[in-house]
Order: sequence, then C-alpha cells, then structure tokens
Amino acid sequence: MVKPLMVDSSADSSSGNESSTHPLKHIAMIMDGNNRWAKQRGLSGIAGHEAGVERIRDILRAAKERGVEAVSLFAFSSENWKRPELEVRGLMSLFSSYLKKEAKKLRDDGVRLRVVGNRSRFSDRLKRLIADAEGITASGQFTLVLCVDYGGRWDIANAAQKIASEVQMGRLRPTDISEATVDKFLQTTGLPDPDLCIRTAGEQRISNFLLWQMAYTEFYFADCYWPDFDSAALTVAIDEYYSRQRRFGLRDGVDDLPSRGVLEGV
Repeated sequence: MVKPLMVDSSADSSSGNESSTHPLKHIAMIMDGNNRWAKQRGLSGIAGHEAGVERIRDILRAAKERGVEAVSLFAFSSENWKRPELEVRGLMSLFSSYLKKEAKKLRDDGVRLRVVGNRSRFSDRLKRLIADAEGITASGQFTLVLCVDYGGRWDIANAAQKIASEVQMGRLRPTDISEATVDKFLQTTGLPDPDLCIRTAGEQRISNFLLWQMAYTEFYFADCYWPDFDSAALTVAIDEYYSRQRRFGLRDGVDDLPSRGVLEGV
C-alpha cells in the first residue's frame, strides 16, 4: 500500500526515536516522477529533472539533521539509456552542471561525493568532472552517493567478474568466497547497507536498484513526485521508519527461545 504524505508542517524535525537499536544511518532514494511533475505544469521533461536536482540540497540538509550518515540517490539507471536521445543528452548535461556547480558547496557542507556505476559510456570530460568532484569532497564526513548508469544486476555481475579474476590469479580460493567477499567488490563497498529506501511518485518497485544491498532494507512509498518531496516529507518517512520493528529474520520474544542447537516442533 502506498503511504500518502499527510505532512504536518509544524512537525519537529528532531522528533523520532534516533536512540533506536536500529538507528537510521543510510537512506536510499529512487527519485521518481520528474517528467510527470513537469508535464502537469506544461514544462519540458528536462525542466522536471532540473527541479529534481534542486530538491537534493534540501534533502541532504534534512537527513543530516536527523543523524543520517549517507544518502544514495538513483540518478540514472542502466535502462535509462533507452530513453529518447534528446532526454539522455539533457540528463548527462544536467549531471555535468551539477558536478561543476555543487562540488565546492558539498565540500563546504562536509559532504563527500561518491559516484557509482558503469562509467564506460561517459565522455572523457564527464569522467574528469566526476574524478575532480570526488577529489574536492573527499574529506567530507557525510556521504552522498550518486548512482549513475547503475543497475543492481550489473553491480553483482561486475563483482562476480572481479572475484573470478582474483581466483584465476590465485589470490582467492573458491571456498573463501563469502557474502563479505561479494560486499568488498560491490560499487558501494565501505558503506553500510541502506536502512530505508524511499521511492516517490506512487510506484512500488525496486527497479534494479541496489539489489544485493537492500536485502533487509525497510521500504517507504510516497505518492508525491520527487520535486515535491521536501524536508517535511522526509521527516514523515523517517518517523515512519522509527515506528517499525526490524527483526532481520528473528521474531518477537526471541529471548524466550530454547537454547538448544535444534528447535523441536518447528
């Protein structure tokens, strides 16, 4: 069921249960609805994406205020290359502009930028812009992850290729491969898995986003389009997260389980 956003503008952004045993450290966000937002207003599709980019600054500030340490944004999926050529060019241009305009602002705000995804189809100029922006912001304590030309299946397959190469070169034995090994070779290595994934525009799909990483992520679906998802909306989503009980495969009353190695009668 999609959660409608009943936002109380008087809500205190510091409310919530940040002392939870499962604090919210990493939010993944699928920024959906930019084109539909623009169409409702008689604007071009790229104008919707521009409005969506402007929303990022507000969301980062609100997330930091609630103790979040990382935000991952699904900015451009592997499948988005199939969109009309004019739109794709516009999105790549918008991405370049964001890197040039925001890198120093992110640094000054203590935000470290990481761009993850398959960069092979990017121009050399765009690759340099990415590297420069990541270098400028390297000292930040809060992490912004932009997933660009990213797909969860690609990420897992890419990690598998790297692991296979390690085995082939004798640096790793097949029997040594574990979940931790896969984590090490994923694009998001070094980051905690997302605690919460927010998707806007009323859609309820993962859309090939962080498939491995979101094994135990909580999901929140908002009806509003991404350009309308403001700090008040984020507060509602975060409060919803803290109202839930996260079990990670366990159940209520786990402390009452028998201490035997085998559970009888299950």
